[in-house]
Amino acid sequence: MRTLIVEDDFTSRLLLQSFLSQYGECHVAVNGLEAIAAFRASQKPSQRYDLICMDIMMPEMDGQTAVREIRAIEEAAGTLSTDGAKIIMTTAVDDVKNVMQSFNSLCDAYLFKPIDTQKLLGHIRELHLV
Repeated sequence: MRTLIVEDDFTSRLLLQSFLSQYGECHVAVNGLEAIAAFRASQKPSQRYDLICMDIMMPEMDGQTAVREIRAIEEAAGTLSTDGAKIIMTTAVDDVKNVMQSFNSLCDAYLFKPIDTQKLLGHIRELHLV
């Protein structure tokens, strides 16, 4: 499983990277702009991301905007969101509006911080990534 972790908080980034690295290669971006750059660079078939863990509140570009852009890149390449990268939104914001906006942006799952690795693993299994 090839994973892109998009997280501006150092501790959360380390937790996700440490946990997810046991399932495959992990790359890190610290904001939405870096995430889009990494996603664009990964569009060769052998380099595509299987999973993207995306924080919502980040500097420069928030996660919801980045997800919409990633889905637009996939769509332009002829990939449906159901066949593209699986995206799990992660956030400290326990807000129904943010949850709904995330699913409207076509994310696949949603996790509240602090990240519970067993819940994360459950989502990864539900998405058939492991």
